[in-house]
Amino acid sequence: MYVIILLSAGILSGLFWLLGLTQCRADWGSVWLNSLDGLNRLFCRYYHGLKHNHAGFDDPGPAIVVANHISGLDPLLMIAACHRPLRFMIARDQYERFGLQWLFRRIGCIPVDRDSRPQQAFREAIRALKRGDVVALFAQGGFQVDAEQFGKLKGGSVRLARLTQAPIYPMHIQGIHPWSRGSVILAVLIPSRVQMHCYAAMRCTDGDDNRCLQQIKGKILPDFTGGPGYPT
Repeated sequence: MYVIILLSAGILSGLFWLLGLTQCRADWGSVWLNSLDGLNRLFCRYYHGLKHNHAGFDDPGPAIVVANHISGLDPLLMIAACHRPLRFMIARDQYERFGLQWLFRRIGCIPVDRDSRPQQAFREAIRALKRGDVVALFAQGGFQVDAEQFGKLKGGSVRLARLTQAPIYPMHIQGIHPWSRGSVILAVLIPSRVQMHCYAAMRCTDGDDNRCLQQIKGKILPDFTGGPGYPT
C-alpha cells in the first residue's frame, strides 16, 4: 500500500514538473527553477485570474521594472507577466524569511539593509544591470494599500537608470482581493482578479530625477477601488 502511495506521489510530482516546463517562458538557468516558473504562471493565470499586456523587454540588455506594492502576491504576478528572469531588490528581513532564503538566493534577489548598508545593495544592482540583467523593485518601499499612504517614491530606480543607461518599465497592479491587501500569506491564498498593465520603456537619463519619478508615479499609482468586481 505504501509503495503504491509513494509511486503515485512520484508520478504526480513528475507530471507537475513536466507541466511547469511546458508553461515556462523565462530561462532561470536551471530546469527545476524553469518548472517553478511555469507552475507560477498557471497559478497566477487561473487561480488569481491574472490578465496583462506584454511586458515588452524580451531582447537582451539591462532593464529596470518598477511596480506598485499592494501585497506579497505582487512579485509572483510580475514574474508571470515577464519573459525574462527578474532580480528583485527586497528588504533583508524578507530575504531571510525562514524556509525561503534558499529560493531568494537561487533566483538572484538582492537583499537591502535599509538601516545599515543600503549602498551595498545599490552597487550590486548596478553590477547586475551592467551584466544585462533585469532588476525589479517597489519604489514605495513597502505595502501601500490606500491613497493616503501613497506618497513620494524612493529615487533608487531613477538613479540606477541614470548610472547604467537602463530603461525603466513601470507596472501597475490592481485587482488584489480587499482582504489580501497589505498581507503576504493571505494574498497568495485568497483568489483575486488581477489586472496588470505593463508600460512602455521610459528613459530617465537626463538628470531630472524628480520629473521622472513623477512620471513613474503617474503610471503605477494604484486604483484603490480594488479593481473590477470589488466594492469601493
